[in-house]
Amino acid sequence: MADTVNISTLRSKGRRHVLHLTNESDGTGESAVTKLDISAQTTVDGAVPTYSVVEYIEYSVPSGYVVLEWAHTANDEIAVLAGNGEIDFSLYGGKVDPKSTGGTGDIVLTTDGFSDGDSYDITIQLRLK
Repeated sequence: MADTVNISTLRSKGRRHVLHLTNESDGTGESAVTKLDISAQTTVDGAVPTYSVVEYIEYSVPSGYVVLEWAHTANDEIAVLAGNGEIDFSLYGGKVDPKSTGGTGDIVLTTDGFSDGDSYDITIQLRLK
């Protein structure tokens, strides 16, 4: 079996993008699973973005924790999520992908400490650049 996951785009207008991620775990977990393929996106002017800026994350991760990262040779951490909360990076202009060596800049997710029946619900607001 495998975890039941869902990725929904709640908004995609211009450079603004809102993703809603959910998971109902069977204990399998996720390891660096792509949640946003940057090369599959387009901006309002038809350009393919090369990186993203995370502005806001709202999350519910009742058990275990979730790691969000930008995919590079050595992944760059966006946030580690546990419990319930929100992170507002917009106050500082957003958390910008550092565009480290290698990789794609896709947003990937890893779960840790998940057992059968555990779940997450995450909404990410970002800008595509």
